[in-house]
Amino acid sequence: MDIKRDIYLNRIISYMWNGQVKVITGIRRCGKSYLLRTIFKRWLLEQGVAEDHILSYELDLAKDIRYRNPLELAKAVRERVEGQPDRWYLFVDEIQMSDEVPNPYNPDGKKITFYDALNDLKSLDNLDIYVTGSNSRMLSSDILTEFRGRSDEIRVHPLRFAEYYAAVGGDKAEAFEDYAFFGGMPLILSRPDDTAKMNYLKSLFSEVYLKDIVERKKIRREDVLGATLDLLCSSVGSLTNPNNIANALNSRQKRAGENTVAANTVTAYIGHLSDAYLFEECRARTGFRQQEMTHIMENILYNELRVRGCEVDIGIVYGAEKNRKGQSAQVAREIDFVASRGGKKTYIQSAYALDTDEKAAAEVKPLSLTGDSFPKIIVRHDIRKRWYDDNGVLNIGILDFLLDDSLV
Repeated sequence: MDIKRDIYLNRIISYMWNGQVKVITGIRRCGKSYLLRTIFKRWLLEQGVAEDHILSYELDLAKDIRYRNPLELAKAVRERVEGQPDRWYLFVDEIQMSDEVPNPYNPDGKKITFYDALNDLKSLDNLDIYVTGSNSRMLSSDILTEFRGRSDEIRVHPLRFAEYYAAVGGDKAEAFEDYAFFGGMPLILSRPDDTAKMNYLKSLFSEVYLKDIVERKKIRREDVLGATLDLLCSSVGSLTNPNNIANALNSRQKRAGENTVAANTVTAYIGHLSDAYLFEECRARTGFRQQEMTHIMENILYNELRVRGCEVDIGIVYGAEKNRKGQSAQVAREIDFVASRGGKKTYIQSAYALDTDEKAAAEVKPLSLTGDSFPKIIVRHDIRKRWYDDNGVLNIGILDFLLDDSLV
């Protein structure tokens, strides 16, 4: 099945031949390799690039295991490209699999890494470099310093609903129900039935994501890692912190003494989960026992806004309200998402259903306290047609919002 991912293809095209290494990042199995080695490669061939001028190495496969040595990779590419008159393209898949190797001229000195290899290859003015990776640590602040600001990141997410629906077609509401339940991992589309889809997701999570973290980070307390995951999943849309999570784990599981979970352990585990792109202050894991559409909607909207290139925060606004004694006090109210891009902000509330005046007023109230004229939107599951209220707040159905890129 051909899946169009034009939003990412266009970003890659915009970065071509800019002198930077293009780093395509994202959670494993979200389609990074397909984007690079199928979609982008097909586009290059359509532009007349010769196929043998696209060098491709897959470091997670045995056939290219020798190129995990960055010196071997740099040598192989230089032998093909250096001194040639034509333009060449280099694709390196799963670059985080690269090894650190001793410097052959100074065995006791600093080890050679893939950053050294890529910086070396960047000196070839007839080579444009693209790599994929599944670990956010590749672009952390210390590594960016080592990489000397010579990379551009293209962050890839699982399928957004517009991409999912373009592939499956049919009734929009039915497609959204499946998308909300199973998510947007691309290979879901190739599974024949619901049981196969569930089994794929469970296997993906336990055998790829968790196993990778446990092995790479040498996790000793796998039970604590799993429990932290479950608590984070149940906290979607809510403010939390490592202390709260540690206290909850110790209380619920009646942990004491040496078995107590410390907040710094939770902090480290959350960091590992974030490095693997499983969490970004939102739920990335959904079980099959409890499905709360309110939380699922928030998760879908958050990821959609990130795909559209927005920075996303939770908004806290204050307004004067009277307490039970009739005294006026400042009360904090929450706006689900403040989406920022460039100098523009958009305030967004996520509401499954507003079937009473009280519920509608509760969603509108925080938006009225922002004190500015930036757009304000309530995304709802219970309406089909969009409309504006007397205060200029747009009420729009979830499907309409997800399929209309012009709104944010």
